[in-house]
Amino acid sequence: MPKGSPELTNARREEIINACEKLYKTMNFKEITIKEIGGATSFTRTSIYNYFQTKEEIFLALIEREYNLWCDDLEKTMRETESMTKDEIADALARSLERRPQLLKLLSMNHYDMEENSSLDRLTDMKVAYNRSICTVRAFVKKYVPTFTDEQLHEFIYLFFPFMFGIYPYAVVTDKQQQAMTDAGMNYPKMTVYDITYACVKRLLDSIIT
Repeated sequence: MPKGSPELTNARREEIINACEKLYKTMNFKEITIKEIGGATSFTRTSIYNYFQTKEEIFLALIEREYNLWCDDLEKTMRETESMTKDEIADALARSLERRPQLLKLLSMNHYDMEENSSLDRLTDMKVAYNRSICTVRAFVKKYVPTFTDEQLHEFIYLFFPFMFGIYPYAVVTDKQQQAMTDAGMNYPKMTVYDITYACVKRLLDSIIT
């Protein structure tokens, strides 16, 4: 770790993560390198290794930040809203993910290889944020469906979270993918992140609340 104040260290880390996020909007994971990320920061490429050892660690830090921003959003809703119907719960969760397309895009990646090429410390940092997201969604559902048992909450969480990993590929289709599906004779309906998430949460709540 480089010498300097915690504020400088955090600022440098954030600049690196921001550079990675900016590149990821126009490039795919394989195209992005430490060199590319370094070129988008105000300091040298070699300085990045003082903060992250691999590009995978930078992506994990970006996922960590996205999870925390999502949790902040849900916690704000819980502070401001005392009660919700099932429809309103589905709407709120759908809108919260609609505001986090970067999180959903990152979740659609191959996490096995990314996590394998990261240090245990960096992976643990991301898992702390992941665990926070599970606890926050659990608290969110429990607040608005107080009759839910622990078993019902567990069922909701472990159906909803795996589902999240597949939202982005269904909601965001490239021109090439669309053309391939057209050529294959597929009738592929256009659905948004909101549409997919709302339908899933509503069905989950309806099936669990009998």
